[in-house]
Amino acid sequence: MDRSNNKNAQSRVQVLSQALPYIQKFHGKVFVIKYGGSAMTDPKLKLQTIKDFVLLSCVGIKLVLVHGGGPEINTMCKKLNLRVEFIDGLRVTDAATMEIVEMVLVDKVQKELVNLINVSGAKAIGLCGKDGKLFSAEQIPGMKKFGYIGQVKSIDNSVLLTLLEKGFIPVISSVGADSKGQNYNINADNVASAIASSIKASKLVLMTDTLGILKNSKKTESLISRLSVKQAMQYMKSKTISGGMIPKTWAAIDALKQGVDSVHIIDGSLKHSTLLEVFTDDGIGTMITRN
Repeated sequence: MDRSNNKNAQSRVQVLSQALPYIQKFHGKVFVIKYGGSAMTDPKLKLQTIKDFVLLSCVGIKLVLVHGGGPEINTMCKKLNLRVEFIDGLRVTDAATMEIVEMVLVDKVQKELVNLINVSGAKAIGLCGKDGKLFSAEQIPGMKKFGYIGQVKSIDNSVLLTLLEKGFIPVISSVGADSKGQNYNINADNVASAIASSIKASKLVLMTDTLGILKNSKKTESLISRLSVKQAMQYMKSKTISGGMIPKTWAAIDALKQGVDSVHIIDGSLKHSTLLEVFTDDGIGTMITRN
């Protein structure tokens, strides 16, 4: 082995050595990851991200993936000449659009993710809220103008816990139904938060296309690496946290109040973002804790 190859090998070994305490700490723990953004839409990045998830599984971390699929839904609606309409960032979901949402999320996106995980060396199985009555949905009060936009009403995690115990990675689409069988499109961050709360996950990871929470949205160096629930509330009050980061922060706070140990908001467009956040001292995104 020449000197350059030896140096590269030493570097790899050093990285593995630094990760060891985290691997030991999180072995057997449950992580819920909301998977979305560029990490889902860029084919090369998607495959690399899936391999990172498989690596987490291989070192003994129990994973639950919750996914969205907004761009794919938009593409299919346009192909079928259905109007794509958003109000305050929320998709207006009439009956026809709801059919497309379920078809794209459950039949297309979910199946592709399950297949990628399986061929990458782990075992995955696809679910939505209706499978095993995993979660029931209801229309969000005062949101009738949005159509079939819902929220998680209750969760029965028995199927989920059985799958995790058997070594499967559940891949969950954010579609659920109410007691009458009416389907609802639910925000994937909120589904991930509710599921993480239900199974008392060690970590909830919310993947997005921004670095995390910034003190100044125009300056990447203003990333807030760590903050408490109290600080997060103050930042929302002062509008430091604004726009699309508000619902993610509320999802994080809800999960922490229900027993999740920590919530991480990370930029999924960065290669190996999940591994860097979990297995390094500094991380790359924003970690929110109860205190």
